[in-house]
This record gives sequence, C-alpha cells and structure tokens, in this order.
Amino acid sequence: MPDNLAIDKDYIIDILVSLLNIPSPTGYTHQATQFLLGEFETLGFDGKLTRKGSLLAEWPGRSDEDPRAISAHVDTLGAMVMEIKSNGRLKMTKIGGYAWNTIEGEGCRVITASSNLVRGSILANKSSVHVFGKEVDEIARDENTLEVRLDERTTTEDETRALGIEVGDFIAFDPRVEVSQSGFIRSRHLDDKACIACMLGALKGMKKAGLEPGRKTYMQISSFEEVGHGAAAASWGDIAEFVALDMAAIGEGQASDEFHLTICVKDSSGPYHHEFTRELIDMAREQDIPHKIDTYPYYGSDGSAFWRAGGDARVALFGPGVDASHNYERTHIESLLATAQLAAQYLLSD
Repeated sequence: MPDNLAIDKDYIIDILVSLLNIPSPTGYTHQATQFLLGEFETLGFDGKLTRKGSLLAEWPGRSDEDPRAISAHVDTLGAMVMEIKSNGRLKMTKIGGYAWNTIEGEGCRVITASSNLVRGSILANKSSVHVFGKEVDEIARDENTLEVRLDERTTTEDETRALGIEVGDFIAFDPRVEVSQSGFIRSRHLDDKACIACMLGALKGMKKAGLEPGRKTYMQISSFEEVGHGAAAASWGDIAEFVALDMAAIGEGQASDEFHLTICVKDSSGPYHHEFTRELIDMAREQDIPHKIDTYPYYGSDGSAFWRAGGDARVALFGPGVDASHNYERTHIESLLATAQLAAQYLLSD
C-alpha cells in the first residue's frame, strides 16, 4: 500500500454515526442517500440518484478496460404499519429478515405520509408482569402479539388516524448508537452503514493522497438489499468485477470476529467467484491487512442479487465483522479500518 495512503479513523466514525442516526428502512432511504450524495460531492465525485433510488458515482481511473464496481447498501431493517388497532396501537409488518423478539422494547419513529415523526415503543400486547403474570413469558413474539405503543394521547383507531398515521407508514427502529473509548461501536443498522463508512474512508484516503483507481470504477449505494433485490438492476453497464461490501456474521461456528475484516467465500446463495476471492485474500495477506475467511449459512448480498439477475462479472464479498447481526449489533474500529484498507488496495490495483 502506498506510504502516503492513510485511512482517517475519525472520519469513518463521524460518517458512520451521522448515517446511523438518519432513518432509512428499505423503501424510505431518500434522506440517507441525499446525505451521502453530499459526501460524495465533498470528495469530488459527481453522484446521481437512479430511478430505483440508488446512488451511483464514477471514477475514471488509469484504464477504461474491464471496469469494476463496488457497492454497499444504505437500506436497513424496519417495519410498516399493517393495521391501526381498535386501542389506537399499531400492528406491524416486517421489512427485512429479523426475529420479532429482537425488536421488543425498542423505541421507534413512525414516519407519516407528511414526513412527521411520531415517537413510540415496540411492546408485547401483554407486557406487564403485574397484570399478566406468567403469560408475559409464555406468549409468542410475532406480528400478532407485538405492537407499537405511541407516545401520544390515543386509545382509539380514530385518535391515531387524527395524528396523520395510516396503514403503510414506515416504522424506523431507534439505532441507539454508542462509540466506546475502547473502539467498539454498537448500534442497530451497522448492516450495512458500517460498510458505507468504510467505502467513503477508502475514497477519502485515496483522494487525499492524490491516488486514482487502477481501472474505471463505479461506486454504488443500493437501497433495496434487505429485501433481496438491491443490485439486481445495476445501472453501471458492462463491468468485469463487482465487490459487494457487507457485514460479516459472527457467532458459534463462524471464523469472523469484530477485529478483522472477513472475506466471504460462500453464503446461502452459493460460492462467490473463486479466483477473484483468492486474489483479494492474497492482497490482504501481502498488505498485512487483518482478515478472516468465512462462510455465512443464512445470508445474501447485493453480489448474489446481481448474479441472480443475470449479471456477468466476477463477484466477491468482504466487510467488517458485526456481532449480533440483525439485532443490536456491534463492531470495532479495527475491523472498519481493515475493511477500508482492503477496499482502497483493491481499487488501486490493476
């Protein structure tokens, strides 16, 4: 890696915290993409928004042959209002794949059609042990038992509708971002905003050092990954390679941790491109970038969506280790720095 290339740790954290605090459940990402459009422009890129809602920017590079693409997604887990109940509370329908119990007790914002934000909490409909006793432990946590309790004076359906809330309104879960002195970042929605921060950190480091990519590069921030089709309709034309930046899953039986980047060789959609993946592994080894190699049993990415849609390019996946994925997540700055370093090294390569 060039001696003058440095990754700005504070910049990565600042971008990440700012982005985490902008609600962006799948289908409601425009505020977050506008924020990122400004960041791309600050770094000197002419970004644009696609019809679908993705952000796309281009960097010419030293060669126009065999262009490449690198992508991360800004959309997150969330919910929508499925029903306004007779008691004024809200029944939800999921956006993305998560277990219902992981959002119980969480604060949230209901985003009305007029973009007003109504605060609330997600609770089981039998929450008080003083009222329901053992039933609190025994009831299932699902769409029929969890509800949004609004922080407004409402006890009827009509009173809730008077707040401007309707079926189809988005529900954004509170991120609860915390950055510790020991380098841990914990928050909801590190998937995949951590990777966006890593991408921008790599781009800023290269720009500041006066470096350009080895080949023409398209940079995408997709907006429908959590529901499976984020990069299925890519807007960059013919490319030879596609790197999807996405979190690594940590847990029993996994090689990933919070202090390394992870290069994924296989997820639930099957293996990624073998030769391309090996090149990235060799690149990490040669540059002494802390990394792990792993497979993810219940996982898909923009890369797999691109392939399923017929994309004809070599596809690989890597990203920072994230504990408790699709729950209250946590990673470490060392993992973010390693991810940004490999992203920069890949972009610099021929």
